[in-house]
Amino acid sequence: MHAGELIASDWCGRRANAEDLPNAWSLMAQVMDPEVPVVSLVDLGIVRDILFQDGRLKVVLTPTYSGCPATEMIKQRVRQALECAGYATPYLEQRLAPAWSSQWITDLGRQRLLDYGIAPPQEKSGPVPCPQCASLDTETVSEFGSTACKALYRCRRCKEPFDYFKCI
Repeated sequence: MHAGELIASDWCGRRANAEDLPNAWSLMAQVMDPEVPVVSLVDLGIVRDILFQDGRLKVVLTPTYSGCPATEMIKQRVRQALECAGYATPYLEQRLAPAWSSQWITDLGRQRLLDYGIAPPQEKSGPVPCPQCASLDTETVSEFGSTACKALYRCRRCKEPFDYFKCI
């Protein structure tokens, strides 16, 4: 070590290495959302940043809603995944500003929502396509679906109800 070099560790003495951050991102891409178990926290845009700060791995999380009931479960899953991977004392920060946006959902996340039967958020106005039959002949049943971040819709063509992940 030379004077002026940054020292980083995971708080228990292990020095950070060049693979730590990519490995942590890869690990977080495997942690699924508890309410939509086919989409990772990375694909939903909930994991905002991963970095070393004050010698600890820090993961910044932004919930889809500030009052999301899954927030504590998400933190538990993130912490457990990191600790099992050898990050002894990860620091988890919940950041509410800027507020989560449906634009943060990756293309893979949108496809996984659709494959699971949830209509992904649309950035443009217009009818919400049915995830079952792709019909545009759909109607809103309720502004709130199985969770606050989804609305309940029904397809008039195939008659199936479905969740629509709200555009925020």
